[in-house]
Amino acid sequence: MSSATVHSPGLDAADLIRRAGLRVTEPRRAVVEALRVSPHASAETVFRLVAASVPQTSLQSVYNALGDFADAGLVRRIEPAGRPGLFELRVADNHHHVICTGCGAVADVDCAVGEAPCLTPSETHGFAVHAAEVTYWGTCPDCTAAAIAAASATP
Repeated sequence: MSSATVHSPGLDAADLIRRAGLRVTEPRRAVVEALRVSPHASAETVFRLVAASVPQTSLQSVYNALGDFADAGLVRRIEPAGRPGLFELRVADNHHHVICTGCGAVADVDCAVGEAPCLTPSETHGFAVHAAEVTYWGTCPDCTAAAIAAASATP
């Protein structure tokens, strides 16, 4: 499934779940919709969004849905060092992420150079490389502006 398909506002959450070969349930539909509203969300963030529309849903069922979705290729799990795992609907491409070291904001970065896997390793050790996962760490514009403002306010 292409990321364009996943992001298409015309595709119903139930259709995405069925295309992934999974049974459609109300909590699963709500998880897909939560990830549409909040890309790069932690399981806890997804749970808070799901609980607003499906209050009987447990945190465990959100974890189960996210795990099933990741296994089926419907969502991508991102595990930034020192941060909670995040989930996104953008799959089936080789994009990367930039993460703010201040507030934790995450943004997608398309393949930097060339075709997937974007980067050519100096040594493959015999592996057939299919993808590269890169995380850029930095400071987002809001945190940079706040740091500049705080520095200029200090005598």
